[in-house]
Parts: sequence; C-alpha cells; structure tokens
Amino acid sequence: MIPGFTSRRRFSDLSEQEILALAISSEEDDARIYRWFAARLREDGAPDSAAAFDGVAAAEDAHRRALIDLHRTRFGEAIPLLRREHVAGFYARRPVWLMKTLGLERIREEAARMESDAHDFYQRAAASATDAATRKLLGDLAAAEAGHENTWAQLERAHLPAERRAAEDEEAHRRFVLTYVQPGLAGLMDGSVSTLAPIFAAAFATGDTWQTFLVGLAASVGAGISMGFTEAASDDGVISGRGSPVTRGVVTGLMTAVGGLGHALPYLIPHFWTATAIAIAVVFVELWAIAWIQNRFMETPFWRATLQVVVGGALVLAAGMLIGLA
Repeated sequence: MIPGFTSRRRFSDLSEQEILALAISSEEDDARIYRWFAARLREDGAPDSAAAFDGVAAAEDAHRRALIDLHRTRFGEAIPLLRREHVAGFYARRPVWLMKTLGLERIREEAARMESDAHDFYQRAAASATDAATRKLLGDLAAAEAGHENTWAQLERAHLPAERRAAEDEEAHRRFVLTYVQPGLAGLMDGSVSTLAPIFAAAFATGDTWQTFLVGLAASVGAGISMGFTEAASDDGVISGRGSPVTRGVVTGLMTAVGGLGHALPYLIPHFWTATAIAIAVVFVELWAIAWIQNRFMETPFWRATLQVVVGGALVLAAGMLIGLA
C-alpha cells in the first residue's frame, strides 16, 4: 500500500456536488495565485501587467461566486472540502510562484498555461461523461475557463497596450541582463582567461596531466569562490537595480568555475599531447562563446568582442606556455 494514494478519489467517481466543490476551490486557488503574480510584478516595476493580473483575479472571484450560488441552489450551503490534490489525475499547479526569480514573460506564460489546463481538463471530462446533467455541468465549466482566456485578453488590451508592454519587456530584459548575463559573463571571462596561464604553465613545466588537472581544479574553484564573494559584496542592487547580490554572486562564482574547469578537465586524459590539444580547442570554444554572448546580450560589435576576447585569451595562453617551457 502506498501512503498518500489510498484516499485520493478518481474524477469519474465524483458526484456533481463534488465536481462543483472542486471547481470552487480551484477558482479560489487561482485567484490567489494571480494576486501573488500581481504583487511580484509591482515589485519588479511592471505595474501595467500587475493591473491586468488583478483584473484576472477579480474575474476568478466572480466565477467562484457564481459557482457558489449554483451550489447553494442545487445542494445547499455546506460545500464539501475538495481540492486538486484530493483527486487522482486532476491537473496540478506547479508552484512557480514560490521561485525567487520569476520573470515577466514566465509569469505571462504560466497564466496562459493555467487557463489552458483548466479548460482542457473540463473539456475532456465533459466528453467522457455519460450522465447528461454531469456532462452539462462540465461543459459549463469548460466554457467558463474559455471565458477566462477571453477576459485575460480583454484586460491585457485595456491595461497593457503595445507601447507599455514593449516598455515592460525592455525593463524585464534589462533586469535579466544585469542580474544574470552580466555577472555570468564576467565570471566566464575571468574563469576562462585568468586560469589559462597557470594551467598551461603547469602543463608544459611538468608534462604531468594529473598534476596539471589539480592545478586547474584549484585555480578554477578558488577563482569561483573569490569572484562570487566579490560580486555579492560589490553592490546590494538596491540603487543600481542589478537584482539580488546573492543571486549575482552565485551566478558569477559558478560561471567562473565553469570557465576554468572547461580547459582543466581534458587533463584527466593520461596522454599529454591529446589532453593539451583538446584543452586548447576548448579554450577557443570558450572564447568564441564569450564573444557571442557579448554580441547577443551586451550589443558589442562582434568584431570588437572577438578582438578583445579571442586575441586577449590567445596572448594569455601563449604566456602560460612560454612560462611553462622556460
């Protein structure tokens, strides 16, 4: 016997009263989720989208009240306590609202998915129902969810015209770049470039792949820790709008370590020249990736990014080899 599954009901076994109770609790939960989305969007500087989500939450409240009135008419005042988790196979809400970093576009996508999930479920359930009254009730619920989608579109047009949506999208993109791309790029550049000299100096000085790997591992992890703490302590993000210092520190530290480990890991291969050839190839892939990120997100001309990163990295690589051969 598996704990937690014995008490779950199948949707096909629910009575019409229980289906109505399930719809009421679902509408109530969705309204709370939409209001939480609205609060998060206000904090993130998207007041127009927040107003649209407040409108959707109000629409959910209206549907819930209509369902309660219908229950009162048909079955009385006492509404059974029935939630999604009590019904096997019923659609579940992923708790994305608990995530600390939830971008504007992700919230919009989640809202569309929520309405689509509810509409599709009620529609499938109505198609499989054999009882005429139950089939009508499920069809009404599916129509209500389709109405939610139309309500969202109307509210979005009212509160979020094209120019305001473009402005919010631009602000969301700016926050994403400042919180993730810029710290991650700084870490990747530091890890990829600054560890070149010690790793290749150790490689050509010792000719020992295992010792070279240990040097690269130490340099990468040490640089990641140092860069992570430096980024987190440099700016609390309140005035600059760069986001959580902890988030930026973690992103910077991880990308720094990744940048260094990329050309340290090939030295796990025992054959020195094979490991070195792969490590050099990885270096140039890393440097080209950095140039692409600069061009894609930082709008740096590709030729300039290539000159700065690839040429600079090649010079550090050559310096490490020459030092190791001295």
